[in-house]
Amino acid sequence: MRFEIVGKNITITDTMRERIEKKLSGLQKYVLIDPDTTARVVARVYPASQKIEVTIPSKVGILRTEVEHDDLYAAVDIAIDKLEDQLRRQKTRLNRRHRESLAENFMIEAEEEEYDIPVKTKTIYAERMDLEEAIMQMELSNHDFYIYTDDESGKVSVVYRRNSGGYGLIETE
Repeated sequence: MRFEIVGKNITITDTMRERIEKKLSGLQKYVLIDPDTTARVVARVYPASQKIEVTIPSKVGILRTEVEHDDLYAAVDIAIDKLEDQLRRQKTRLNRRHRESLAENFMIEAEEEEYDIPVKTKTIYAERMDLEEAIMQMELSNHDFYIYTDDESGKVSVVYRRNSGGYGLIETE
C-alpha cells in the first residue's frame, strides 16, 4: 500500500510518517486492500485537539474514518482500530453473501442432478437457406430458435428470438 500523508497546520515529521505507515501497513493482512492502493492521511491541528482523517479505497468500497483526540498518536491508534472494524464488517458481509450464494447454487445443482439424463432426443437436418428464410421457418414452427446451414458460409448457424425483442444469430466455426 502506498501512503499520501498531508499535514494541515502541522509539519509531518519522519517519526510521525513512520508511525502512521507502520500502523496502516497492518491493514494489508485483509485481502480487500490491493497493494496498489493509496491511503490518504490528513493530520490537522486545532487549538484544543488534533484530528486525523484516513481514506482508503478498497475493492468493495471506500474505508474512511476521522478521529479527534488530544494526542496525535492516540488518534492514529483509534483510527486504525476503526478501520480494522470496518474491514472486518465488510469481509463478514462478503462471506455471508458468498455462503448464501453457494448454498443456493448447491440447492440448484442438487435439483438439476436428477435430470442429468436427457428426457427427449431429437435429430435434425440443418437445411441450406439464408437468414431471412430461417427466421420465417422459426416463426412458422413457433419455436424460439431454428438451426440451419447458411447459404453464404456453408456453416451451421442458429437464429433465435431474443427476450428483449428482435433476433440473434449464432454462427459456428
